[in-house]
Amino acid sequence: MRDLSRRRLLTGSGSLIGAGLLGGCEAPALSRLASPYDWSNGLTFAVQRWLQRHQPLVREFGPESISAVFPTINTTDPDDPDYRRSKAIGFSDWRLPVSGLVDRPGAFSLSDLKAMPTRTQITLHSCEQGWSAIGGWTGVPLAHLLAQVGLKPAARFIVVRSVDGWWDSYDLFDALHPQTILAYGMNGGDLPVAHGAPVRLRVERQLGYKSLKYVSGIEAVERVDGFGKGRGSMVAELGFPWYAGI
Repeated sequence: MRDLSRRRLLTGSGSLIGAGLLGGCEAPALSRLASPYDWSNGLTFAVQRWLQRHQPLVREFGPESISAVFPTINTTDPDDPDYRRSKAIGFSDWRLPVSGLVDRPGAFSLSDLKAMPTRTQITLHSCEQGWSAIGGWTGVPLAHLLAQVGLKPAARFIVVRSVDGWWDSYDLFDALHPQTILAYGMNGGDLPVAHGAPVRLRVERQLGYKSLKYVSGIEAVERVDGFGKGRGSMVAELGFPWYAGI
């Protein structure tokens, strides 16, 4: 990229935004750009999509690199009666509903997910609060689960909900990335409750707050402006960028 000047990069990025963000990649907040900060978010999204257009993998590490301490923040044990009942019986009755713009809606047990193709990856988790840690994650690629239910042509975003009330959305570019997984294992064992058991999302190309813990539902949709305040995620409503690419 040595011949790509800053001016050319900015000019090209503006063209990407104007051209519909690389043929279908869309940030839900771009229709409400109201400040230079919003424009910078849109620019970041467009440039990241251009740089990652061939879907590169993030760096993976060996087991010797796993952090001795992996911090936990925010919810570490949801105060939800149904969750607590399920936890008490080893999540044997837990189900993950997948709905929306799909051909075959379904509800999947933990055993169902574990019977699907497995991916293990040891990656760097970067938190917006300024810390990072390396952890090993085992789970099923989200792309495989979505293939099982069959995405309809109109589906453009995947909305993920959490037991603790958080929700977020992801365009198909990130949702179908091979390292985006529904993790039920961590560092060679079951996923601990403090880290999101029974299943958490891992979105390795974005900051940690995009990797929701305690996943409780998945929905394929065409638009996300009908959810919450129309910013694409709960964290975006609190002032964080919807797209947190790294």
